[in-house]
Amino acid sequence: MRRGRILKIVGLIALTAGAVVGVSTLVVRDQITRHRRDLFSSRARQRLAALGYLGGLKATVELVQLLRDFVAWEPRTMLRRRALQIIDRMEQDLHSPAGSRAGIAG
Repeated sequence: MRRGRILKIVGLIALTAGAVVGVSTLVVRDQITRHRRDLFSSRARQRLAALGYLGGLKATVELVQLLRDFVAWEPRTMLRRRALQIIDRMEQDLHSPAGSRAGIAG
């Protein structure tokens, strides 16, 4: 009796943890999609916020290319410069032996 109850509790905990991980993954994916879309928003504040968010992500070749496209498109000098700073940091991360500078966001 007691062993069966423990197994039920452990199963319930594992199921709950799986659900939390699944929902968290969907939320993160939605955030990334939203910020990529906002990067090309007509509103400068949204573009700046998107740059801030994307600048905190781990460097990837795809993200660097997205930011290069943004720099070519962006009419405001300040936002272009910020994107170029992020690109420089990400390229350093991609070319470093470890592949990333853990804990340092640009």
